[in-house]
Amino acid sequence: MVTLAKRYALISDVHGNLEALRAVIEDIQDRGMTDIVCLGDIVGYGPCPAEVSDIIMSECNVSLKGNHDEALIHGAFAFSKRASEAIDYCRQELEPAMFSGRLRKKRWNFLKDLPTTFTSGQSLFLHGSPRDPVSEYILPHDLQWNFGGEKFIQIFNQIDQFLFCGHTHLPGIFTRTQFYDLDALEHSNIKFSKKEKYIINVGSVGQPRDKDPKACYVEVNGAEISFHRIPYDIEKTISQINAIPELHPVLGERLRKGI
Repeated sequence: MVTLAKRYALISDVHGNLEALRAVIEDIQDRGMTDIVCLGDIVGYGPCPAEVSDIIMSECNVSLKGNHDEALIHGAFAFSKRASEAIDYCRQELEPAMFSGRLRKKRWNFLKDLPTTFTSGQSLFLHGSPRDPVSEYILPHDLQWNFGGEKFIQIFNQIDQFLFCGHTHLPGIFTRTQFYDLDALEHSNIKFSKKEKYIINVGSVGQPRDKDPKACYVEVNGAEISFHRIPYDIEKTISQINAIPELHPVLGERLRKGI
């Protein structure tokens, strides 16, 4: 049973981006936090799945399974061609053979055995959604089209107070009636109420998609939640991607624009 400190960090969607992960871990440590929860998608898209997996194994108190981690083990079904090719590359880098060393086998078993959910107090942690912890997206437009519908009713019914997730690479906070992106949060004064429930998407360390290329993670300090954006050496990651024939260059190019 893992017990988190009052103050801890949440990361998600690292996607093999070693430079982004290193920058985020350094910032977490500089802020004096020792507990880290990873919400999945350790691998996929990026150039350094082994190195990233080793850091997650070493630094995170809790690590959960994302859809790319699952695809690594069971196959990339319903993935785009580029995403599927990236998973094939990750498997080449990670899957142990009969005479592989102890670390490679340990790393593979770690990724294979990742749990799908974690609960601490009133908080539920997962990659996707309570209805499908690995693969279902909770998107901002779901509020417009599905608010009051079965999807959001089921999701909020499975939350005690907080749901922390990733998967969409879009950081922000959902209430029952609104989604606040980071720009809206800067101009709003959200006070968390024990009578309300919240979905907090922690964004992506390794492949942000909210048009901000900086890595994103969340700090939880009791009832306070803060988003942090961390610059990293994007050009180095792009160079690493471009040096790997199995990875499409667009996987690097999109990092510059955060898309």
